[in-house]
Amino acid sequence: MSFRVKLALIFTVTIVVAVTLVTWGISSYTQKHFEELDQPRTDALIQQFQKEFAQRADEATARVAAIADPDSQATMTMAIRLSRGTDPSEYVNDATGLAGSYHLDYLDIAGSDGSIISSFEYPARFGYKLDWLLEPGVDWNSTRPFLRRIELPNGTALAVTSVRVVEVGDKKLYFAGGLSVDKNFLAALVPPPGMRAMFYPVLKPEFDSAALIDSNGEVAQPDRLSRVIERASRQAAPAEETIQWTSDPASTESFHAIPQMGRQNQVLGILLVGSSRKDQVALVNFIRTLGVLVGGAGILLGVLVSVWAAARISRPIAELATGAHAVAAGNWNTRVDVRSSDEIGELAASFNDMTRQLASQRDKLVQSERVAAWRELARRLAHELKNPLFPLQLTIENLQRARQQSPEQFDEVFQESTATLRAELENLKTVIGRFSDFSKMPAPQLQQLNLNEAVRSAVRVYDAQFSAVGRPTITPELYLDESLPPIQADPDLLHRALCNLVLNSLDAMPAGGTLTVRTASRNGAARVQISDTGTGLTPEECDRLFTPYYTTKRHGTGLGLAVVQSVVSDHSGKISVESVPGTGTTFSIELPIHPPKRSTARTDRADHPDPPDDEVAPAAIETPETAVKN
Repeated sequence: MSFRVKLALIFTVTIVVAVTLVTWGISSYTQKHFEELDQPRTDALIQQFQKEFAQRADEATARVAAIADPDSQATMTMAIRLSRGTDPSEYVNDATGLAGSYHLDYLDIAGSDGSIISSFEYPARFGYKLDWLLEPGVDWNSTRPFLRRIELPNGTALAVTSVRVVEVGDKKLYFAGGLSVDKNFLAALVPPPGMRAMFYPVLKPEFDSAALIDSNGEVAQPDRLSRVIERASRQAAPAEETIQWTSDPASTESFHAIPQMGRQNQVLGILLVGSSRKDQVALVNFIRTLGVLVGGAGILLGVLVSVWAAARISRPIAELATGAHAVAAGNWNTRVDVRSSDEIGELAASFNDMTRQLASQRDKLVQSERVAAWRELARRLAHELKNPLFPLQLTIENLQRARQQSPEQFDEVFQESTATLRAELENLKTVIGRFSDFSKMPAPQLQQLNLNEAVRSAVRVYDAQFSAVGRPTITPELYLDESLPPIQADPDLLHRALCNLVLNSLDAMPAGGTLTVRTASRNGAARVQISDTGTGLTPEECDRLFTPYYTTKRHGTGLGLAVVQSVVSDHSGKISVESVPGTGTTFSIELPIHPPKRSTARTDRADHPDPPDDEVAPAAIETPETAVKN
């Protein structure tokens, strides 16, 4: 993912998160504010209901008190006659006339034993006892009106009831009358806009949708209100619930259910105050729509700003990256031209200073490496030439002394001395030949090569040594991946490198063992592993193993593994070693199936003719430092 895309994503995510948080905050605040405004309106409607209830109660009290007024001749006459034993049936219809005259919805007249003498709402209950009138310790003339269930011929109703008593001697005459709580009761309420009031009389244990009263008419979907009504009735405490009537969020309505208690603190009715969320939903939708529009505009602006900022920042960085790649490719004189006074400009100036310092340090390092190469060459030549030169010196001295003896003795010494001279000269020639071979490593001539065949060919060279007479047997085991694709490599150089590794493994197993060779493909490269079961190497020996002139053998020049590393490096590959002392050693080579183009420095070296075997150019011999670089 490019820096420009990342910057655009950062701007976009930042704006989206910011707009989302702001929209959510405003929506939450709006909803909370609506709820805070809704509570006072709900309280006001509840107060209206309570005020209307109190007014109805006062009206019921006044009308019942007027009927039971001791100054009323009709009332006192009825009380006196009943106290003297007059048949109560004579007054069975009086409640109807009194209720009509005083505009009462319900009126019961009962005697001292609580038996009904006359009933306006239920005449057939003549003679039934109203036991609740006889509760001891109750002064009905001073008792405030209360809610009471009224038995009717076709059901039950709820009324605001007031009771008054007329006493004649030891006899009492009870008047219990009231006004019903119905639609007319709710019609007197004036709810604020967006609110409504409903009343549910608790007349049955189970919810009765037909009993729900709404001043506006029939209630739609009344069963959806059953849960909040039952909760308020069961807990005898206010309850709240929000109902979405349709799929449209604007149809949402919140309800407050307030229980209305009877004289004995039983729940006889539930006042429902509904508040519409239509305005709230409309405002929240508007805020969210506005948030989406602002967010979209912000995202567009963010993309434009990010594109501009990314172009301003990424262009100089791209130039710096190009310059860094050029330096990595070997162009030490690379400079970047960034005209800026900000941090990018400072970075470009620092990069240019770094390349100048690298070029200067490289020149110093090359000079130091050349001096080190000459010193190492002188040391190695002195070491390798000292052994054959000493016998040569002794042989010449013997010839000089033999010249003074007789011709027969001189001829004998001369023959022996010349043989010694030839042998030591051959040793010198061999030493010089080894240095010459290492100094003129040719550049690889790439061609299509089957790596498995190259491995088989390298192992086949040493078939005679695996089971040679007089030495322990070495068993070769080849595990070759036949699906390995052909690679681009130099057959001769790769064969030489593989042979060196196989020979190195054979030398590590003087007591015999197993030589294991594996090939496989891995991450677009071909891999060769050559393992032995020899004595193994220490970690310190593994670290120095590819250093030229370093050897762990008694009669080695230390150039074999350096040659292998040079060949692998020229093929743009990698070589590594893993070893456990006493267990064995494994060399791993990874060669790219399609190696990159060879560097010009290596090609130029191959274009120059090799020096003659007797003229080894010291500068061409690779030191430990240059061998590692190759």
